[in-house]
Amino acid sequence: MNALLSWNRIPKLTPNRVQRLTKPALPGQNSENGPCTLYGNGRSYGDVCLTDNGTLLQTRELDRFIDFDPTQGIIQCQPGVTLGEILALVVPQGWFLPVTPGTRYATVGGAIANDVHGKNHHSMGSFGHHVKAIELARSDGERFSCSTTENEPWFRATIGGLGLTGLIASATLQLSRIQNPWMWVESHRFANLDEFWELNRELEAQWPYTVAWVDCLAAGRSRGRGVLYAACHAPAQPITPAPFKERSRSIPFELPVSLVNNASLWAFNQLYYHKPVNPGGELTHYVPYFYPLDAIGQWNRIYGKAGFYQYQCVLPPETAPDALSELLKIIARYRQGSFLAVLKTFGNQSPVGMLSFPRPGATLALDFPDRGARTQRLFEVLDRVISEAGGALYPAKDARMPGWLFRQGYPYWETFSGFIDPQLTSHFWKRVTQ
Repeated sequence: MNALLSWNRIPKLTPNRVQRLTKPALPGQNSENGPCTLYGNGRSYGDVCLTDNGTLLQTRELDRFIDFDPTQGIIQCQPGVTLGEILALVVPQGWFLPVTPGTRYATVGGAIANDVHGKNHHSMGSFGHHVKAIELARSDGERFSCSTTENEPWFRATIGGLGLTGLIASATLQLSRIQNPWMWVESHRFANLDEFWELNRELEAQWPYTVAWVDCLAAGRSRGRGVLYAACHAPAQPITPAPFKERSRSIPFELPVSLVNNASLWAFNQLYYHKPVNPGGELTHYVPYFYPLDAIGQWNRIYGKAGFYQYQCVLPPETAPDALSELLKIIARYRQGSFLAVLKTFGNQSPVGMLSFPRPGATLALDFPDRGARTQRLFEVLDRVISEAGGALYPAKDARMPGWLFRQGYPYWETFSGFIDPQLTSHFWKRVTQ
């Protein structure tokens, strides 16, 4: 049996059995499947959706829309529906996802299980803030609804619950009203981290969406230089823009080695930082704004057969400026980094779930080609900075976090453990709690 991989292609684990779920129910506790792990569309990074001992339950075929109220913007669907499938249905009717991650190929079940966030956390919170209700199916045959007003502890456990509390049989989401499929986007260049904090503070007060690309190799007075993007959904247009036609390309085969190396990274960062910016703003369709990498099929193949790690952290507001500066200093010194290093500040909304990653502070995400022991040594150094700053790493983007750092960053993990379905586990959960 071939391994089923997550998006970063690490770790390569082969389950004992793969089963496609066609009905929203879990196998019984006395079944011959052994422990089970839920797998949506494989767009997480790492092992939250993987197992090497038991059955992998694929949920992608649970892809039915159950109800949609186009007057109130409330939609109910099964967990295998992708965010892109929701957008294809609701955008023409004047609605949008209130929160979306950087790919529209994630499933609703995965978005809830990882409590994903987007470029607008400071204004709209995380995906879980807009889930009105969840129908949960447990392996003992019990099914029940949970929300902020009904079975609330189960709701808090399931939002960000890594797919361990049961199968999300259906989810009801509140959408956001839009006028058209277009975005108004400004871009601003900043010379270093000090300028980022000042510019970000100004733009976050005015714009619902903000996110920055940073040059992870810049050092000295240029450390943390980058480009900050601020955006909003465009108002009604007096002249209808030309129809958007998505142009997609694909990496046709797995490369033997990574194309991300010191030379390509340095060249890319120079070009990206110095490319023209548009502080006056411009009209952009929502697809290239929210999902630029979706236009490159199998873009993960550029990292070669070894795959890559994503390292995404969140740091409290009081420690974030110094800790981020230290992280970028270390990454530049190790000469390892990412084409797309993303920096964003979260808002002050309290986390929805017991294990939710988004929380007040700043988050930095980078991709690192797997270079074996050298990469692992870098992570060990970065881990110490995160720990000392009181931060946390994102389980949905992790394939190697040490257990002590998970337990430090998620102090409710033991309380959460009481909600885990006895039939469910994952390689990630065993790795960080045993």
